[in-house]
Amino acid sequence: MKPKKVVLAYSGGLDTSIIIPWLKENYGCEVIAVAADLGQGAELEGLEEKALKTGASKLYIEDLRQEFVDDFLFPMIKSGAVYEGKYLLGTSIARPLIARRQVEIAEKEGADALSHGCTGKGNDQVRFELTYKAFNPKLKVIAPWRDWDIRSREDAIAYADARHIPITASREKIYSHDDNLWHRSSEGGALENPWNSAPDDVYNLSVSPEQAPDRATVLTIEFVQGIPVGINGEKVNSLDLVTRLNKLGGENGIGRIDIVENRLVGMKSRGVYETPGGTILYAAHRELESLVLSADILRYKDELAPKYASLIYNGQWFTPLRESMEAFIDKTQEHITGTVRIKLYKGNCIIEGRKSPYSLYREDLATFGEDDIYDQKDAEGFINLYGLPLKVKAMIDLEGNVPPHYDHPDYSKFKRD
Repeated sequence: MKPKKVVLAYSGGLDTSIIIPWLKENYGCEVIAVAADLGQGAELEGLEEKALKTGASKLYIEDLRQEFVDDFLFPMIKSGAVYEGKYLLGTSIARPLIARRQVEIAEKEGADALSHGCTGKGNDQVRFELTYKAFNPKLKVIAPWRDWDIRSREDAIAYADARHIPITASREKIYSHDDNLWHRSSEGGALENPWNSAPDDVYNLSVSPEQAPDRATVLTIEFVQGIPVGINGEKVNSLDLVTRLNKLGGENGIGRIDIVENRLVGMKSRGVYETPGGTILYAAHRELESLVLSADILRYKDELAPKYASLIYNGQWFTPLRESMEAFIDKTQEHITGTVRIKLYKGNCIIEGRKSPYSLYREDLATFGEDDIYDQKDAEGFINLYGLPLKVKAMIDLEGNVPPHYDHPDYSKFKRD
């Protein structure tokens, strides 16, 4: 049965701008648009007029910025999650929040279907739809990019032109951008060739390192139980803190990455990301962990972090597994309280100092000077036990004429009689 009322995740970009008339033309349904304010700023201006003009009966603009920072970004920082060694997950982490709010509005409006503008080649379709399933699997899902005859952005632009739908994309400037208060992502256009350098007009949050000031910016960041709470000794609201660090980082060319990543659907894609404030926070948080966490906990957490990143990237935020992993992560963060001093200079985050009341670093142990705690003679017994397997293997080789599997001294002259 055709749905009567559809709630669309709406950004006002090329895809969702044409989806509203397409839904009405093909389903004859009412369309309610939902736009999430995640800090994209000017993109929200004039959005209601545009949505209504293209056929929506109503537009919700939901301010989710504070929730985004407190309940999604900061738990991610505590986890240390980085996808494939580079990507700080700015788009991935936002989708579950948007999709959950979309389901809530669908229930409020008595809608019987949900829709999104994600392509059939991308990851976002999975992130939206897994969240839909987690909260209300009874709602029908309409994914136009998997159903319609439009096969390219050029086709989408032609569709918009034929219906006099105002759009900002063009055949010459055809990048796909996603902006929020954590990052900016850019794909498509010239970026589809991984050999091409990213054009200057792709970037929006940061200057290039070459254009950054010749003078470094030094700041301190304070954490309480893994959560950043202040800058330069001043307590700062979490939303303001991220905003301020974005500005400082962007001015110093911090947070640009260019990555060919592995999408969940099986293909590789090239993305250019800017995450100025996030890059600073990740570096500072990691440095405090190195001071406070024991070696075994830190190493185990390092094993967990890429798995946590994959959960976020693959749209599995609202899962028991992610919640279980977070319980462990929260336990590790109980003593991640302290201050990190960091220098920003031409694209680099340089750690200059760190301190914590829970530090496991003991100067009287680490000193190269004389101390009364560590007896260096004890190291001999430790080395003998730690190296025992190597010693046994070498003795067997020596006594049994076993050919060596790598170059080492000729043991023949040391054979026993």
